[in-house]
Amino acid sequence: MSPNSQYKFLRQAPRDGLSTADQPSRWHRLHIDPWLCLFLIINAILGLTALYSASEQDVMMVSKQAMSFGIGFLVMLGIAQISPKVYQSFSPIFYIFSVLSLIAVILFGEVRLGAQRWIDIPGIGSVQPSEFMKIGMPMMISWFLARKSLPPSIPQIMGSLVLIVIPFLMIAEQPDLGTSALVLASGIFVLFLSGLPWWLIGGAAGLFAMIVPVAWQFLLHDYQKQRVMTLFDPQADALGSGWNIIQSKTAIGSGGITGKGFLEGTQSHLHFLPEGHTDFIIAAYSEEFGLIGVAVLFSVYFAIIMRILFISLHSFHNYGRLLAGALALSFFVYVFVNAGMVSGILPVTGIPLPFMSYGGTAIITLMATFGIVMSVHTHR
Repeated sequence: MSPNSQYKFLRQAPRDGLSTADQPSRWHRLHIDPWLCLFLIINAILGLTALYSASEQDVMMVSKQAMSFGIGFLVMLGIAQISPKVYQSFSPIFYIFSVLSLIAVILFGEVRLGAQRWIDIPGIGSVQPSEFMKIGMPMMISWFLARKSLPPSIPQIMGSLVLIVIPFLMIAEQPDLGTSALVLASGIFVLFLSGLPWWLIGGAAGLFAMIVPVAWQFLLHDYQKQRVMTLFDPQADALGSGWNIIQSKTAIGSGGITGKGFLEGTQSHLHFLPEGHTDFIIAAYSEEFGLIGVAVLFSVYFAIIMRILFISLHSFHNYGRLLAGALALSFFVYVFVNAGMVSGILPVTGIPLPFMSYGGTAIITLMATFGIVMSVHTHR
């Protein structure tokens, strides 16, 4: 199969060795990408500012979030010191560990609010194994495809799909449709970047369209169907399932161009906006900082994504190229899904907004992925 224009991502990447003019800088010797660090620090500052207001000036909550950022940066810098070849060798082990953890959830997991997603580990606390798969999935598929030349053959594609579908079904059964969709997307992104032919992508899209009615009828739970129905008509149950999205859109719209001002939001401070410090924090942020503030935030997200794609394109090995590219696109999905949910163009899924929503585990997990990206960039 001869490569076509779709494979520019692979063909244009640099190959073996460094030129004299491209010797490692001081930052590279420290295994740090200064631009990515700068964008992450700006994002962290915006997140802490929004959280301070959305949490009603809860200094303790903001301090815990700041501590999570500090730990996350240390984790990122530590992970960046390790060569990508180590991660490549470790990928199948981490994937198997993550799958076994998901099996343990099925056998011994805690049930909370009708969902079985956590394992209680004595001395550590509750752990959600599906978070491991957010990293383990793209690492595994990148390892599986990078062993041979690209674009992948049909047997490689089929093997990758099997590796993707097994964790997806296990997480969806918990049920956790949002996380399962993110895990599925992270694996599919690796396949796409490896150079799938367009006829196969079109066929997969057609197959997905045929599966949707079956999934609606037999796989989705009643509350998940209700979320989809609420998306199209939130006013049908304005005081019930439609309340969250109605109040969120009200907060976003009331911010206007420049916003009401820091600490001046009413929807969140008067408790009309639910989960204003977690899932719906961008609505509280938008109310106070307006369209201009949201544009600044999204510009930072765009800069992070483009920087990672740049790093991916300039990687010297297929594993790092595929993994970094998939992590960039996965990060985009996190932002898009949360923003779409809050603005009423996607169903409510409970996906937090990266570096803005309160939650230490999510921050540390994301910072770990950026550490892998820096490792790919600085280990030549």
